[in-house]
Amino acid sequence: MSQDVRIDAEIRSDFGKGASRRYRREGLVPAVMYGSGSELRHVTLPGHELDLALRIPRVVLQVQLAGSEFVVAPADVQRDIVRTDLLHVDLLMLSDEEVAERHAYADALARAEAIAEEAGLDPRQAAAVIQEAAAAGEDVVDVADRIVEILEERARAMAEAAAAAAAAEDAAAEAAAAQAAEEGEAGEAAGGDEDAGDSEE
Repeated sequence: MSQDVRIDAEIRSDFGKGASRRYRREGLVPAVMYGSGSELRHVTLPGHELDLALRIPRVVLQVQLAGSEFVVAPADVQRDIVRTDLLHVDLLMLSDEEVAERHAYADALARAEAIAEEAGLDPRQAAAVIQEAAAAGEDVVDVADRIVEILEERARAMAEAAAAAAAAEDAAAEAAAAQAAEEGEAGEAAGGDEDAGDSEE
């Protein structure tokens, strides 16, 4: 699964809320590109293409601007709270090493999902495992190769936890029932003593 997306950009010349609203009406999204010692660039990007690209995990954007190419990744994405339309995007310049890391992640993600699906397991859970591994700084390629083992171990652990929770609930219910029975017997005994006292009077 390739996560490299080529997208054209234009230099943004107008600023302010009014200009931003006009750009968005035209189907463009205001953005800034920065990082790696490069100067800050204000640009606009085609909204529909950008929205589709942002759905790709660890996407790498190859931004074509004024005859030059800039390799960037989304650093901050602002959306309309209600309509979820793109409002503004911050794009961070990527080094060759960072691009390679994103490629490795995408390849591992695709491999893990494919292996999981072939084994009859949930590919969404496989994707979650890869995401966790990447966040923890683990080797995602190794994790992808072991995805079936990892998912099966997690399933066993969940089953054991569920069984333990059910057993604890049953034990608590039995203890509550036993306590209620004891209290009932004690109440009956106390009632019997009172009846005996009444008869002696």
